[in-house]
Amino acid sequence: MAQMVFRRYEAKYQLTDAQRERLARTMATHMAPDEHGPSTVRNVYYDTPSHLLARRSAEHPRYKEKLRIRSYAPVGRDDPVFLELKKKCAGIVYKRRCTLSLADAHALLMGERGAQGQIEREIAFSAGRYEGLAPAMLVAYDREAFYAPDDHEFRMTFDRAVRCRWDDVSLGGPTDGHALIPPDRSLLEVKCASGMPLWLVGFLSEEGIRKGRFSKYGAAVAGQLAACRRVDAERPVTVGEVSRRTPENLRVGRRLVGAQALGLA
Repeated sequence: MAQMVFRRYEAKYQLTDAQRERLARTMATHMAPDEHGPSTVRNVYYDTPSHLLARRSAEHPRYKEKLRIRSYAPVGRDDPVFLELKKKCAGIVYKRRCTLSLADAHALLMGERGAQGQIEREIAFSAGRYEGLAPAMLVAYDREAFYAPDDHEFRMTFDRAVRCRWDDVSLGGPTDGHALIPPDRSLLEVKCASGMPLWLVGFLSEEGIRKGRFSKYGAAVAGQLAACRRVDAERPVTVGEVSRRTPENLRVGRRLVGAQALGLA
C-alpha cells in the first residue's frame, strides 16, 4: 500500500550534468532505483486569486502549506489521482495524501464533497480556510527516484526539465511550459527521517554543493507575475479589464475556468 502520511526533512540542491553523473556512480552501491522507474510528475497547485499560499511561502515563515493534485500519467475526471496537503513547520515537512478520482479530489477542495476519513478531513479543513481557492498552476518535471534498501525512509529524487504553465492547467493535457531551471541542471531532493548518510555528506562537501531554497510552485508563480507585468507594460489596461479584476469576479471566474481546464465543467 502506498504511504499516505509523511514526516521528514527535505533538502534541495541544484546539480550540473557532470555532478549528477558523478553522484550516480557514488550512489550505485548505496541506493536502488524506484520500482516504477522514470516518470513525468504532474501537479496542479490550488491557490487564491491573489496567490496567497505562494506569497506566504516566499516569506519563509515558520509554518506554510500547499494544496495540490498529483498524477504520474495523463488522467481524466474518473481516473485516480493523489490529493495532497504539504505542510512545513520549523524545517520539518508533513504531508497528507489520499487517493481519489480527479473529479472527487477537485470537489473536496472546492467544498462540494464531504470528507471521508481523517486525511480527507485535514485536507478539507485547510482548503476551507482560503477564499476563492482554485487551480492556479500546472508544474511538471521528469523524475528519477531512488531509495536506500536498508532505510526506506531515505530517498533521493532527481528532477529535470522542471516547467510550468498557467494557460492550460490540466492533468490530462500537455506538460510543456515555461522552464524553471536551466536545461543542463537537475534538482536533487534529499528526503530523510533524520540525518543524511556520511557518504552523501562527503560527496556534497567535496563537490562544493550547498543546500538551497527552491520552491517549484513559488518559482512558477514568480514567472507568471513577471510575464503579466511585461504584457501590461506593453499595452494599456482598459477600465473594463480593471472592473473584471475585482476579488469577487476573480473568485467566481477562477473556480469556473479552473474546473473547465481540468475537464470537470
